[in-house]
Amino acid sequence: MPIPDDVTGEEIDADVRQELQSLPKGLAEDVSRNLVMVARLIDEDPEGAYAYSKIALRLASRVAAVREAAGFAAYANQKYSEALAEFRAARRMTGNVDLWPVMADCERGLSRPEKALDMAGAPEVHKLDKAGQVEMRLVAAGARRDMGQLDAAIVTLQSPELASNSVQPWTARLRYAYADALLAAGREGEAREWFAKAVESDKDGSTDASDRLAELDGVEFVDAFIEDEDETEDETEGEIETAADAEADTEVETEVDTEDDGEDDIAEAEQAKPVVEADDDDDDDAPRG
Repeated sequence: MPIPDDVTGEEIDADVRQELQSLPKGLAEDVSRNLVMVARLIDEDPEGAYAYSKIALRLASRVAAVREAAGFAAYANQKYSEALAEFRAARRMTGNVDLWPVMADCERGLSRPEKALDMAGAPEVHKLDKAGQVEMRLVAAGARRDMGQLDAAIVTLQSPELASNSVQPWTARLRYAYADALLAAGREGEAREWFAKAVESDKDGSTDASDRLAELDGVEFVDAFIEDEDETEDETEGEIETAADAEADTEVETEVDTEDDGEDDIAEAEQAKPVVEADDDDDDDAPRG
């Protein structure tokens, strides 16, 4: 697949670049450029990112960073079985537990929420940093909801991180998940409160908390672009109707003119006819007395 000229491969993290040093220089550059494309496209064009990840995987399947990138590309395309296999391979290579929450979420994607809950209670969770533990809590709450245990999901999300007033990278998503669970449980007033808190902490717009809050408040957004299109269509239809009316009027006038011209021609023809005089031969033919 083509790679833009401005992608050099130097854009990747230093840790990944260090992993690639085990490869020949030219190969390392090719792999790094494909990994840059995976990172660049994974949000906007998951299928494109997946295609680049497969190329990187073919070139360097024994590099943990490549297996991890391939896992995330597969995960973004909801290929959960494939993603889980890649994450497991990356974990075996590094011994790192950072991928534990997303591995558990793959189990959810494979309709195995019980397995995800088992992973949420595993010793590996205690080795995660704070962000990883919050992510694991979100996955566990999702698994509870998958199993129809809505109240248990709400309790799972209740934590010091949720109650904290400090804003961390995970705060908006945690508050949003809690608000969504409350709303599903019919606790609309509390849900509105937590959606509002999610909006306050969502500085980069990672959730649609503001839309959910507006929906609860009965605010309806109108797409200005669609409205402009409707107005343009109305104007165009009006112009077409006006043109059609004008054309119809012209045709009527033409027909009237044609009829008038026909009548004039008939009148002229009548006037042009010669007057027939009495034939003298009639007298000759009369019987004589």
